[in-house]
Amino acid sequence: MSTVTTEAQPDASGHFGTFGGSFVPETLVAALDELTAEYHKAKADPEFQAELKQLLAEFCGRETPLYLAERWTEKLGGAKIYLKREDLLHTGAHKINNALGQILLAKRLGKKRIIAETGAGQHGVATATVAARFGLECVVYMGAIDMERQHLNVVRMRLLGSDVCGVEAGQKTLKEAVNEALRDWVTNVRDTHYILGSALGPHPYPMMVRDFHRVIGVEARAQIMEREERLPDLLIACVGGGSNAIGLFHPFLDDENVKMVGVEAGGHGIKQGEHAARFQGGKLGVLQGTKTWLLADDDGQIELTHSVSAGLDYAAVGPEHAFLQDAGRVEYTYATDDEALDAFQELAAVEGIIPALETSHALAYVKKIAPTMDKDKIIVVNLSGRGDKDVEQASKYLLPEED
Repeated sequence: MSTVTTEAQPDASGHFGTFGGSFVPETLVAALDELTAEYHKAKADPEFQAELKQLLAEFCGRETPLYLAERWTEKLGGAKIYLKREDLLHTGAHKINNALGQILLAKRLGKKRIIAETGAGQHGVATATVAARFGLECVVYMGAIDMERQHLNVVRMRLLGSDVCGVEAGQKTLKEAVNEALRDWVTNVRDTHYILGSALGPHPYPMMVRDFHRVIGVEARAQIMEREERLPDLLIACVGGGSNAIGLFHPFLDDENVKMVGVEAGGHGIKQGEHAARFQGGKLGVLQGTKTWLLADDDGQIELTHSVSAGLDYAAVGPEHAFLQDAGRVEYTYATDDEALDAFQELAAVEGIIPALETSHALAYVKKIAPTMDKDKIIVVNLSGRGDKDVEQASKYLLPEED
């Protein structure tokens, strides 16, 4: 395993080793430069940090608990399992951490209009929520297929006063929603800020989104030290673009004895077009502004993806995750739809917590690995979101139809 120095990533040009950077139309270069400069100023500004901290506490509900899943631990019969309860945040997922930080930046930049993309709808809801809180116009782009399977979140965004624009192009999911958001930004760059929802895209987004989510790992570190008086043996998180995972992992990267595993969407299995596990047969390429690991054919065309979870079926992974995988610091595996649905149902029945389908991929790996570990070992898994939005879809698979 290579030593990873957290302070060195990314470099000034936004590269995590060979990954990252900024590959955008010339129209966006000035806006990204302005955003980068303003972010560095805000990061060093005590007033900005104080306002963000206060809003995270009073508006969002931080800090979130670190919960010992006693009954699930007993059922699996191995390592002690703690859940970092990001599902208890306002709007129901970790996404609000980043949306809040970015809208405060938009205010500093004098931008009056907000745009965003969303897959599972949670980032869209978080963005619509902070836009309502600060009285800014908001447009959220969402693939037509995702709008169907996440209808509840579409209604929530509209109730919050945002326009939700369905995208009918291509696969009608997250990748196409990002495309439309980028087209909008190019057209309206002077008065619009794009709140990108994951740790991907052009610099400074991977760095900035990571930093706004580091609060997850910072809190988890302090909480586990208080509870167990030592660091965990294993951190686990699901990985789509990778925001919740990098938020948990980053504060622990210098701790060589803490193992980390990111869990991608295995879909129907690792067959072309049937999954979204970028590290399983993917390749290096550029997609939507960043150089990273992605799913593409031999001609460089982006492959179709699939996952039961709308938030994980994206063809590329955040560049810092590609860097950490390349460095050997984080292991990346996958869970299939069936495995995720099984974990979804089990946590609900055993612990009384209904997790998001995205999160359920991480829980599926917990089910595999925890029984193989000694009982004195400790796992912390990021419960990145709650499953209210997924109940209708999951019930189609899990609950028999009533007569």
